[in-house]
Amino acid sequence: MLPRDLIKRVRRLEIRTRKVVTDTLAGQYHSVFKGRGMAFAEVRQYQPGDEIRTIDWNVTARMGEPFVKVFTEERELTVLLVVDVSASGEWGSRGRAKAELAAEVAAQIAFSAIANNDRVGLVLFSDRVEKLIPPKKGRKHVMRVVSEILSFKPQGRGTDLSAGLTSVQRLARRRSVTFLVSDFLAERFETSLRLVARRHDLVPVVLADPLEEAFPALGLVEMEDPETAERVLVDTDSPAVRGAFARAMQMRREEQRKLFKRLELDHVELRAGEDHGVALARFFRMRARRLAA
Repeated sequence: MLPRDLIKRVRRLEIRTRKVVTDTLAGQYHSVFKGRGMAFAEVRQYQPGDEIRTIDWNVTARMGEPFVKVFTEERELTVLLVVDVSASGEWGSRGRAKAELAAEVAAQIAFSAIANNDRVGLVLFSDRVEKLIPPKKGRKHVMRVVSEILSFKPQGRGTDLSAGLTSVQRLARRRSVTFLVSDFLAERFETSLRLVARRHDLVPVVLADPLEEAFPALGLVEMEDPETAERVLVDTDSPAVRGAFARAMQMRREEQRKLFKRLELDHVELRAGEDHGVALARFFRMRARRLAA
């Protein structure tokens, strides 16, 4: 039984998500993530505008007039949400922690998926695999997925992207659409990205916060790494210190973008404080243009 306050949070998130999914995301999701192929549905009489290549010549010869084969898309996909629940997700500077942003983005993707009759599964990971939920269909299942992301208390505090990616092979034997939702503040995950991308349609979803890229002048501040608990005293009034930090973070993000490009992965970057529905819609349009080119 879910606690009452958690039920309210999940329902509020569903309401907030439903409009953007119905108005924008579900249709764009359908056009960008195709089904497994085309399946034969029926034979019907030829109509002006039908492709000549679809004419069924055997039926045409037997009936004495042209008939065409009709195919429908085998729509059902498996969508996996691989969500980082490490301690760095507990932090946020715009009124919401990154963990809440991850839940909102995951909900938008999940509701878009079930609107297209696709199955949704979940992997929660930190420095280990924390929880696996096998793919299923339906609103009730998606509500469970969202509630797990919102309420889960991980055992680990660090981040091991490879652990989360490795578990994809256990949940999806066939090709899946895999959304890897994380702040990507981790090291040594290129090999795992490459291996999963060979078999699955892998989409990195990068969560970022403005204060992770540049912090204000606040004097001497004791900063703590949420994943290691290491503390360090930082002179935030120093332009040299702030500049070095901003350059290091910018370099990290640029290296990630180069990695995604090298592996031919379409990725989306979501910043705290922006409308994530708009950002996802923008990503879907960009991907659709690339696939159509």
